[in-house]
Amino acid sequence: MSKGSTIVADGLRKRYGDLWAVDGVSFTVGEGEFFGILGPNGAGKTTTLEIIEGLRKPDEGSVRLFGENPWPRNPKLLPRIGVQLQASSFFEKLTAREQLETFASLYGVSTATAVDMLELVGLSDKANTRENKLSGGQRQRLSIACALAHDPDIVFLDEPTAALDPQARRNLWDVLRAIKARGKTIVYTTHYLDEAEILCDRTAIMDKGKILAMDAPATLVRGLDAPTHVLIERGVLALEEARAIAGVEEAGDDGVSLRLSTRKPAMVLSTLAERGALEGLQVRGATLEDVFLELTGREYRA
Repeated sequence: MSKGSTIVADGLRKRYGDLWAVDGVSFTVGEGEFFGILGPNGAGKTTTLEIIEGLRKPDEGSVRLFGENPWPRNPKLLPRIGVQLQASSFFEKLTAREQLETFASLYGVSTATAVDMLELVGLSDKANTRENKLSGGQRQRLSIACALAHDPDIVFLDEPTAALDPQARRNLWDVLRAIKARGKTIVYTTHYLDEAEILCDRTAIMDKGKILAMDAPATLVRGLDAPTHVLIERGVLALEEARAIAGVEEAGDDGVSLRLSTRKPAMVLSTLAERGALEGLQVRGATLEDVFLELTGREYRA
């Protein structure tokens, strides 16, 4: 998956008043890795990224980015990193192509490279469209293209799919896959657990400034002792019959279907098959969202 460590963060801490926004964060990111940082609002994700990018000085701990210290602002690193922030700003009255060409010129990059990035993010047909005439999803893709205009080795993306409709979000997944296929290292934050599970090689789950768990999404899910949920249509079995099936831990009726919880799905499915109760059946295993909620809790975060 990786040839070496692109990022080495060791014991990072950052305090604002009495709040430790980042509290002892350590991790490494390998070359060519897609690394996700997940957490509820206020978990410390953005502050952690800003420290690694060299935008903020840590109160304690150290960061090495390609073996270099990013703080104070390190000119050696600037051509090698691309950053897409939560709130994107563009030059007024410029087309998509002109935006990219302007960003590229700041790094002495040819306009041909900028055009290549437009194609990568699927905006070639919008090259002559002003930024304020683009849709939300197109603006997000343009923002990522600007972060890639100088062909950096590592790209930092802070919630790149926030506020996008499902179709735009899926389209952006293809862009992220294409970036990774070019050998780039990607570090990103997101609130969408499904996309992290699909896209990331590894994820770190943060809360209250600390990393609570870190591994490949599938490994985190396997490590969670969570039941499998089996849903069957109402009327196929009575609720009391479902509760009596060997291996069923809980059974409930949500008004649409019966929901059976089990840690022995093979046994339960075999019994349901014998009783001819497979009509409309659905099986749902644990997901990264279950891991997230187990670690961070279910209370509302403002």
